[in-house]
Amino acid sequence: MKTTSHMVEKEIDDRAVLVSLVTQKQKKNELLAEYSLQELVKLAETAGVLVLETMTQNKETKDSKWFIGKGKVEELRLRLEELGGNTAIFDQELSGAQVRNLEAALDVKIIDRTQLILDIFAQRAKTREGIIQVELAQLSYLLPRLSGQGKNLSRLGGGIGTRGPGESKLETDRRHIRGRIDELKAQLEEVVRHRTLHRERRKKTGVFQVALVGYTNAGKSTLLKQLTQADVYIENQLFATLDPTSRTMELPGGKEIVLTDTVGFIQNLPHDLVASFRATLEEANEADLILHVVDSSTDMRNEQMRVVEEVLEELGAHQKEQLTLFNKIDVCSQEEREMISAEGEFLKISAYNQEDLERLRHVIQEKLMGESREFRIPADKGDIISLMYRIGDVLETEVDGEDMVFKVRVNKDDYVKLAYQLIAYDQQAQQELQDHEGESY
Repeated sequence: MKTTSHMVEKEIDDRAVLVSLVTQKQKKNELLAEYSLQELVKLAETAGVLVLETMTQNKETKDSKWFIGKGKVEELRLRLEELGGNTAIFDQELSGAQVRNLEAALDVKIIDRTQLILDIFAQRAKTREGIIQVELAQLSYLLPRLSGQGKNLSRLGGGIGTRGPGESKLETDRRHIRGRIDELKAQLEEVVRHRTLHRERRKKTGVFQVALVGYTNAGKSTLLKQLTQADVYIENQLFATLDPTSRTMELPGGKEIVLTDTVGFIQNLPHDLVASFRATLEEANEADLILHVVDSSTDMRNEQMRVVEEVLEELGAHQKEQLTLFNKIDVCSQEEREMISAEGEFLKISAYNQEDLERLRHVIQEKLMGESREFRIPADKGDIISLMYRIGDVLETEVDGEDMVFKVRVNKDDYVKLAYQLIAYDQQAQQELQDHEGESY
């Protein structure tokens, strides 16, 4: 057993011992198991829990009835009594039967990692969409485990109210929860419809969208604030920001784009949560560019990057153009900085370094706007000229007889759109469209 004290002198309702099971399969990567437990401590503290102690059980496989084995349950019961604990938090997901058995043996609240994350999200949700998504995730998680939730059910604020259903009303409550899930899904579909309309309007105006994604506490919100001077909540804790925040950002050439901060990812992010937050996370899928923000100061950065890539793949956004940003480089040693690298294009930055931010703005502009091109258009074609200003970055204009010559920075996809409009007037556009077969111009 490994224990770590985390005592704080203040009154807190939940006083917990944290428990992790390391199976033979997980033992191959003990560092990851230890990191997961450390992360559970941070999650518990973020949820307002006083962490009394951590406990690790090494076992070939999980116990179907007691999860950690009956002998370890008795050891946990004694530690809870000695320390005055009223909650046991497990680093892995528990079945309804395991919750029921542990609750009966320990006479304390039993919470697993998924419930803890859902609790934090419930505390953080502020917008109507966020509240709907969290409640939907909670109920989806709760429904198959309802018979094992005795004492825990009354804990789910924002879920089904503040009362526990009790074992005698299980079927009534199951019907109630299923009905509520259907109702929430309908509400969420309406939110998704509005979001889709908003995206379509934004696309018609030619506004580029850039999404910040990354592991929780990687510094996405700080970066959003520094790049846009946005008034956003920033705190050094997990899931400090839950609801997506979008702000306009001006590129060096003067064009404005929309920069969106998405919810942070974490190891074993509950599937119900990913499903419920799909509408929010799909901001990344709709983005023209994804900025993957990485905490370069942590030893677990490669693992955190893997988690983010897995969630992006689940969303279907893994093939989007990405730029990896190794943030917090200012707290790394020179040796650590030199060792940092990634596949594809990346930058090493500090969100508080203005030179780094300016360099980042230029790279974003280059990726979104592409190379500069010249176009010759009759001066009376106002609709085409308007389109050029809308989807490109006009650098120079010159009058040449009855024509206007524009020097425009435009990306590949928008260049093709523009070239089709210009085909009747610009010989270069005619030739390049003939040669265009999906290759870069």
